[in-house]
Amino acid sequence: MTRRYQLIMIVFAAGAFALSNAVPWHESAAIRKSAGLVAATLILWISEAAPLGVTALVVPMVVAHRGTTDFADPRVPAALVAAGVAFFTRSTLWTLVAGMAALWALQALAP
Repeated sequence: MTRRYQLIMIVFAAGAFALSNAVPWHESAAIRKSAGLVAATLILWISEAAPLGVTALVVPMVVAHRGTTDFADPRVPAALVAAGVAFFTRSTLWTLVAGMAALWALQALAP
């Protein structure tokens, strides 16, 4: 599996999640978020763009934490930083270090 394919599938999964939240196909925002989360997780699982453990555990925790999906929650940008580091370095150690450093820095800067 090439990096280009992985990147395309990750962007496709993020787009499916964003589209599910943006299009008012259901009156409940919680149902739209849940459907988007399921769609994005299935895309990542089926395409194997991310390791299955990451897809199954981290994606729902980051996206569905306290019902927020915006960047006000420091977990979302920290997860994006970690995902970028993982994509370019393929190192578990550097992914953990970068993700935790970003999370702690964002939590320290939060009001």
